[in-house]
Amino acid sequence: MKNYFIIHGSFSGPYANWFPWLAGEIEKMKTDEKEEPICYVPQFPTGVGFQNFDNWEKVLMSYVDAGLINEETIIFAHSIAPIFVCKFLIKHKIKVERLVFVAGFNNYFGLNEDYDNVNGSMYLKTEDLKNIKKCCSDIVAIYSNNDPYVKFDVEKEFAETIATKQIVVDNGGHLNSGSGYSKFDLLLSFLN
Repeated sequence: MKNYFIIHGSFSGPYANWFPWLAGEIEKMKTDEKEEPICYVPQFPTGVGFQNFDNWEKVLMSYVDAGLINEETIIFAHSIAPIFVCKFLIKHKIKVERLVFVAGFNNYFGLNEDYDNVNGSMYLKTEDLKNIKKCCSDIVAIYSNNDPYVKFDVEKEFAETIATKQIVVDNGGHLNSGSGYSKFDLLLSFLN
C-alpha cells in the first residue's frame, strides 16, 4: 500500500510550514473503495546537541523496522531533510517510489554556528550522493531563485547531482511559511 512521509528540517517540526496542509491533502485521498494512503510526519530531535544524523537515523529506522518504508513510499522532505533522507536510504540500501525534495542542499556551511553544528553530520561527499539513484529513480528537486538561507548555486548543484526533474520557483524564498508557503499546491502533482 502506498504511503507518504513528510520530513522537516533543522529547528523545525511536523506542524511547521506546509507540512500539516500536505498531510491533510493526503488524508482527503482516502475513500471507502480502495486502500487508504497513510501519511507519517515524524518529529525528529532538534537543537544543538540533539540534531545529528545518528539521532535522526534512529527515528526513521523505527519506521523501516515496522515495514513502513518501502518501494511504495513517497517522501517529501524540506531543507536539511533531503540530504538526510539521501544519506539514510543510501546507507541502508532502501528503495522508495519517489522523493520530493524542497529547498534541499548538501555541504553548505556559513548560515550561522548553530545551523552549521546541526547540519554538518547530515552531509555526503558528492560522489556518494550520486548513489541515491540506486534507491529511487523518480527524484524531484524544487527550489527557489532567492532562498535567503542557502545560496542558489548550492541548491542547484544538489538538484543537478540527483534529480530526475527540477523545478525552480521564482521568488519562493526558502519555500517555508516565512516565505508564504503554509500551503504549496505544486506538491499535489507528486502524490500519485
